[in-house]
Amino acid sequence: MKQPHVLPFERPAADLAQRIETLEPMVAGNPELAEPLQALQEAHRDLETRLIAELTRWDRVQLSRHPQRPYTLDYAELAFDDFLELHGDRHFADDGAIVGGLAKLNGRKVMLIGTQKGRGTLQNMRRNFGMPRPEGYRKALRLMRLAERFCLPIVTLIDTPGAYPGMGAEERGQAEAIAFNLEAMMSLKVPVICVVIGEGGSGGALAIGVGNKVMMLEHAVYSVISPEAASAILYREQGRAQEAAEALRPTAKDLLNLGVIDKIIEEPHGGAHREAGAMAERLAEAIGRELDELAKLSEEQLVEQRVQRFRQLGVVATHPPEG
Repeated sequence: MKQPHVLPFERPAADLAQRIETLEPMVAGNPELAEPLQALQEAHRDLETRLIAELTRWDRVQLSRHPQRPYTLDYAELAFDDFLELHGDRHFADDGAIVGGLAKLNGRKVMLIGTQKGRGTLQNMRRNFGMPRPEGYRKALRLMRLAERFCLPIVTLIDTPGAYPGMGAEERGQAEAIAFNLEAMMSLKVPVICVVIGEGGSGGALAIGVGNKVMMLEHAVYSVISPEAASAILYREQGRAQEAAEALRPTAKDLLNLGVIDKIIEEPHGGAHREAGAMAERLAEAIGRELDELAKLSEEQLVEQRVQRFRQLGVVATHPPEG
């Protein structure tokens, strides 16, 4: 059986859980151990609750990158029905870092698009560690145009450290592909819902993140740059990533307070990787509720609402100089 991946802040609870696991088989032969076991289980629950409540921003960055966290294809299976993946950008290649296709959400037909990371060496090579190339963004846009043609709502799931910065990607127009997606998504005449399910890194995330509603899972992060890269640029050293994470304020709570996102989707106790099925149910419910609201808007209203939503970001009140 594969051992769960334990993050540094999870270690105290994981050690206690291991002690409980060792003690449980002994209870059947020695009933006197039942009471100590129950006390340990209660202590474990209390410890986990306290650890989650005290998470720093850097802890949440690590949690958003948890290797056992559900990815887009996991949610395509657990939260959606009849997912039919569509491939290729019709220009260059099929980028495995972005997946998309037709699906049903609670009986409603949608176009599902998302970034996809891999598990293990071979999958990560195929998925390029979740970092899309230009053909990935062009594939996403092709599917969005297809959805618009058939009046299908679009759902995007975001989990990427950023767009791939390799020479080949730059030669094939990485910046142009991202910019074109931003422009095109703003004018789509169908509802668009975007959910950050893990990492939301820079323009690589924003290229499929222009929606009428933008939501984040509780322990996801979304920022213009990774804490490690910010540390290297701002502080001239990579060892200050924790400090950079505090300055970036990339957590769901931070971004809800800033008005960057519209809603936080609560995760199961300990994170989405603990109960993927329960997380998928919550995700489907949240998306379905937002789609019901957006269905009341006309095509023109959908475009105008999306434009105004993003135009309001970063607006601050100013006062004319006195005198």
